[in-house]
Amino acid sequence: MTRFIIFAGYALLMMSLQLSGKLNQYINTHYRYLAILSMVLSLFLAIIQLISWTREDKSGSYKQLQDHETEHHHSLKPYQQIFAYILLALPLVVGFVFPTVSLDTTIVEAKGFQFPLSQEATGDPDMQTQYLKPDTSIYFDKADYDEQMNQLMAEYADNQVLTITDENYLEIVELIYNFPSEFQGKSVSYKGFIFHSNQESESDTFVFRFGIIHCVADAGVFGLLTRLPENQVLANNDWVEIKGTLSTEYYHPFQRTLPIVNAVSVKQISAPENQYVYRSF
Repeated sequence: MTRFIIFAGYALLMMSLQLSGKLNQYINTHYRYLAILSMVLSLFLAIIQLISWTREDKSGSYKQLQDHETEHHHSLKPYQQIFAYILLALPLVVGFVFPTVSLDTTIVEAKGFQFPLSQEATGDPDMQTQYLKPDTSIYFDKADYDEQMNQLMAEYADNQVLTITDENYLEIVELIYNFPSEFQGKSVSYKGFIFHSNQESESDTFVFRFGIIHCVADAGVFGLLTRLPENQVLANNDWVEIKGTLSTEYYHPFQRTLPIVNAVSVKQISAPENQYVYRSF
């Protein structure tokens, strides 16, 4: 019975995330089919467990099945069984009990703003929070990554005006950081939220989007250092549409050269319904 409840719970959780539209805050939306597959599989396993639990066979085969399961469970101590069920049920508790909210600049301030990567306490390089540049090189060997970047670069190399959308945001921003000199002087337009960074007594403005490469474990805050027009006053979390020209500048707080946007037009807009962007492969 316990296993039926857990499997049914997973199926219900996946269905709930799909119907509520909250799934996009957990995984890359390009992997939605995996969530559907896991929902179907969990439902199938739940039905199997329900049938096994309710089946009554006068020939005694059900009793044999129970004896087999009892023998299998005897290989685990009671506290081990309880611990295993708790681990299986924990994602359900988190998914159903804790609310999902879109991130904002407070997460950047809380974690500390560093580049290229923040140093997390997990000790796992794949779990580090990325800032500014979406770095997909950790998922490929060097030759494959370079080939992919060169192919993407060929798509945008001749474009004098770069229109960055929700669909291509992460790949274009990664290209800009990988090939900053190739994009100098080109016009760019994109949307994001304002973050005012205070680094070594310097106050600078970045325009960010929160992005997910594969899942929430590799989520990050990605964007560009932006020079706003004079007398332009914006607060953290204000959403804007930026139009400007790309160049590079040595950024002393990070002791490295960064691509920057010299904004010529800044239009304040409403936050989009889905504030995340996703990497397509």
